[in-house]
Amino acid sequence: MTTAPWSVLAAGLEASSLSTDQWRILEAWELSDPCRAQAWGITPDSVRSTLEQRLDWLRRLQPTIDQLPLPPAPITQYLPLLWQLWIPLALRLDRLYQSQAPPLIYGLLGGQGTGKTTLSRILQQLLRAMGRRMVGFSIDDIYKTYADRQQIRHQDPRLIWRGPPGTHDIALGVETLKQVRNSQGPVAFPRFDKSRHGGEGDRCAPEIIEAVDIVLFEGWFLGVRPLPAMDWRQAPFPIQSESDRHFAQDMNDRLAAYVPLWDELDQLMVMIPEDYRLSQQWRLQAEQQMKAQGLSGMADEAVMAFVQYFWKALHPELFILPLREAEWVDLVVEINADRQPQAIYSPSIKSLEM
Repeated sequence: MTTAPWSVLAAGLEASSLSTDQWRILEAWELSDPCRAQAWGITPDSVRSTLEQRLDWLRRLQPTIDQLPLPPAPITQYLPLLWQLWIPLALRLDRLYQSQAPPLIYGLLGGQGTGKTTLSRILQQLLRAMGRRMVGFSIDDIYKTYADRQQIRHQDPRLIWRGPPGTHDIALGVETLKQVRNSQGPVAFPRFDKSRHGGEGDRCAPEIIEAVDIVLFEGWFLGVRPLPAMDWRQAPFPIQSESDRHFAQDMNDRLAAYVPLWDELDQLMVMIPEDYRLSQQWRLQAEQQMKAQGLSGMADEAVMAFVQYFWKALHPELFILPLREAEWVDLVVEINADRQPQAIYSPSIKSLEM
């Protein structure tokens, strides 16, 4: 196994240049995973120039690391994520932007606790530093209004929480992204305030953006498409009762209405935990941290029920894990319990390797 290059990078932040041996370590580590290297567009011929560019950006970021939306810590603590994911992904998006007619609309799928929102904010900051006009956009921003969701809940009491298919204004999302694509002037991006109506949330004033180069569009089931056929009697836990199966089938059917929204994406990246059940652990940790700070948070039992509700709607085994091989997915990042990348690859490239 090739040694991880974190000590070399730490030294590279202090020195003006790296030795030949240090460059060999960086290059060997990068090329040791062919799927990851290909996902970042790296070949044996381009590895040195690509890593020189990455190291240059790492050094540029060092003085401003405290401005990233991260807990305060030395830059060395974030080296694995900066080097493996954040900087190469930002550079990938910048290349994509330059290679097509602007703007770029890039999708990011990540389940609860995967860190997709933090990643989106970091990418926005990095790409702004690269000179790109960035906008973050979430599927949460196109929730239906509070009044509309109250009416929906009256019609379908199973929709006890916002989030599942059917609680979004799809037409608003499509219209917004089409305006981004076609407009030469300001675009009004919908925004949603989750604190309104006692946590039920509601629309708030849109954000007027004068000009856009790249839109980072993120959500927990972004790009997920309906299953063509499914025997719900064989569905995994917690889809157990007849009512669970009907709910899962209805949520699957409602995904069809989202496909026109997904079609507005230029590319889609998917973050997949090594075990989807980590979502419960991450959500429990988040609630416990809030309570430790004196804020209100869910009881552990409520957290378990909350996460399982979304598994009943769109179970990760059925809808998320298959995206590792989906033709409409451009980049997959598999993460471990510490949210560190375990594998990075393009499904199309990985299929050729197999």
